[in-house]
Amino acid sequence: MLELSGITKSYGSRRVLDDVSFTVAPGRLTGFVGGNGAGKTTTMRIVLGLLSSDGGTVDLDGAPLTAEDRRRFGYMPEERGLYPKMKVLEQIVYLARLHGFGKQDATDRATALLTELGLGERLNDTIESLSLGNQQRAQIAASLVHDPEVLILDEPFSGLDPLAVDVVAGVLQSSAAKGASILFSSHQLDVVERLCDDLVILAGGTIRASGSRDALRAEHARDRYELVSAGDAGWLRTEPGVTVVDFEGGPKHPSLAQIFKEVIQ
Repeated sequence: MLELSGITKSYGSRRVLDDVSFTVAPGRLTGFVGGNGAGKTTTMRIVLGLLSSDGGTVDLDGAPLTAEDRRRFGYMPEERGLYPKMKVLEQIVYLARLHGFGKQDATDRATALLTELGLGERLNDTIESLSLGNQQRAQIAASLVHDPEVLILDEPFSGLDPLAVDVVAGVLQSSAAKGASILFSSHQLDVVERLCDDLVILAGGTIRASGSRDALRAEHARDRYELVSAGDAGWLRTEPGVTVVDFEGGPKHPSLAQIFKEVIQ
């Protein structure tokens, strides 16, 4: 289990993280959400050792996180990080070999993963020749090819069409099923709500809510009623004290977008 406790970070007089504490459990997908500038990327970079914190601890399985532990991590930054002139398969094989796999094993792993991600016909194309969405898939493959114990993804669904989102979601769920602890940030709240097991909501550098998806729904649910009408029920929108969530049998539980709006106010 990855555990952050009391993480703080300041740039001059501006505190960007203030007592950030949460856990990422093995075998579970944890959605990390917050507005621009909330501190998500800074938090991830501290976990990865790319930034130092001013205070707090990051532990893995109850012990302080070390550089050797981080070799078992997978990371996908929001920015593109692959070599544009390299061929897709060549790039992922190279990264697998940096993690200690032999040439054949690395090739087999990279080929299988890229095929699962829908890039099986693009193995010999250069990274720069791919569409932005396919570059994103290749970058996800780069973070997964060594079967990391902890996977940290910064906006993994950015630029993906709905079909690609489903493909990537399936790959991440398979990784979690093997026991990986997965933390991913996203502004696509509908995807986070559908995919994640746990949620961490960050605003202004502080944790506003965290826990399982179902627990947060229960905690922030308000009284809701389903009304059945034989005619037009549009008049309900003008009734004082009544908020219409949806017509035609929409969801009866609060959406992640609604929970997010409530907890950051």
